[in-house]
Amino acid sequence: MNVILLAYTPNPDFIVSSAARICYRDISAQELLKNENEDSSRKLIAELFKSGHLSTFEHVNFTFGIDGLSRVASHQLVRHRLASFSQQSQRYVKMNYDPENINIIIPPSIKNNQQALNIFMKTYETSQDAYKNLIELGIPKEDARFILPHGYSTRLVLTMNARELHHFFNLRLCRRAQWEIHELARKMLILCREKAPLLFEKAGPACIFGDCNESKSCGKIYENMQDLLSE
Repeated sequence: MNVILLAYTPNPDFIVSSAARICYRDISAQELLKNENEDSSRKLIAELFKSGHLSTFEHVNFTFGIDGLSRVASHQLVRHRLASFSQQSQRYVKMNYDPENINIIIPPSIKNNQQALNIFMKTYETSQDAYKNLIELGIPKEDARFILPHGYSTRLVLTMNARELHHFFNLRLCRRAQWEIHELARKMLILCREKAPLLFEKAGPACIFGDCNESKSCGKIYENMQDLLSE
């Protein structure tokens, strides 16, 4: 899986803190932004996060380019409604059926079990052959794709604001999240922390910053943020 940050709101930490200040200061947004500094922004953002007043987090956006994600994971991803998605279409893009260039995501549990891997690959190759034959028979790609497995690799562009990213990281960085979307969230958080360290200092699963809020705990909470990011 390859995840890159395509674009983001400039000065995201200062944008959020200055937006919060304008609510109770008789001064222009431009002047507030000019007067922001790391120490004052860190303190205010921490207060906003603690109080749950995250509306100002919505003023900054992050856009990611994602390659090598399965459609199993992308179906989970689009459940995050406060986000924008542009995904590679199987209606218009012919799916690769070159046996030398496997275009499917193989779960580690299958990859590490030779017998399971043999079953998986045999089924994948059968669906590939069926797709190829349907295309050659003149069946439209949008209909031939019905035979393809959910594990097919896809590409997409994703945009979220910082508030929704916090929600996303809280859910998807829990150890109980599906392994692939968990890895996507981990890569996205690393990129976000590089550009907005104050905004995402406390982004992640509840077990790091408080008590686990899952009804059935994984039983293996993260000790700290470094434990999660280096996983």
